[in-house]
Amino acid sequence: MTEETVHDTVSAAYASALERTKGDSSKDTASLVEGLALLAGYADERQRHTEAAASSFGCGNPLAFAEVAEGDTVLDLGSGAGLDLLLAAEKVGPTGRGIGIDMTSAMIDEARANIEHAGFSDRAEVLKGLIEELPVENGTVDWGISNCVINLSPNKERVFSELFRVLARGGRFAISDIIVERLPGWARLLPDAYAACVSGAISEERYLAGLRATGLEEVEVTNRLVYTVEQIETLLGDQLERLPVPRMLVRSGLRSVAGQVWSARIRGRRPR
Repeated sequence: MTEETVHDTVSAAYASALERTKGDSSKDTASLVEGLALLAGYADERQRHTEAAASSFGCGNPLAFAEVAEGDTVLDLGSGAGLDLLLAAEKVGPTGRGIGIDMTSAMIDEARANIEHAGFSDRAEVLKGLIEELPVENGTVDWGISNCVINLSPNKERVFSELFRVLARGGRFAISDIIVERLPGWARLLPDAYAACVSGAISEERYLAGLRATGLEEVEVTNRLVYTVEQIETLLGDQLERLPVPRMLVRSGLRSVAGQVWSARIRGRRPR
């Protein structure tokens, strides 16, 4: 797929997912969203921002391991419905700024509504754009955060370079993302596997090397949540049910993947 095709595919998938969470009151949909939220590590945050949490598709909670302070400027790469942006707005206070970047119009509209509902219009905003071409000035960001989004990019090296560019000297980043060390060919061919944060994910070694190649330093993984078969099933959702192969074979294939897919917490900084 071309980069444009990947962007279009991912954007359409997340617009559709948002529509399902807004219009589908079934237990299956609610259970899936809640399962993703629990995997991501949200607890009290889900209760404080219920609307944003109901449409959140992250794999981690980057604000939980980012030392964001009052007055900071925080940039969220791929802000979605705005949950992490709202959490950032709580931390930066009225003298700080939270900026979200997203390419999906429906998500931007949802995030803006959630910002207004939370009363954070004075300190948070969402801009439309690509994370490969951030509409942000050089050296203006204290913290860059991202939650299960960079794996979706068809040009991760460009994203890493853009992160370096927008960070102020000494600025830091906290990323939660999916890492895939090994994946069967059939899993990468699932129609929606890219948007499910699976087939576009890369190895941990390649991920860290890409960040370091830009000049970012102190790059490290601070925590890993290695997914079980059941958790991988949660990530892939109902796609597995649509595979034209017996369920037993699917489970066997998933068992071979267990231990090869995880959510990583990654931190680092731009040199001073």
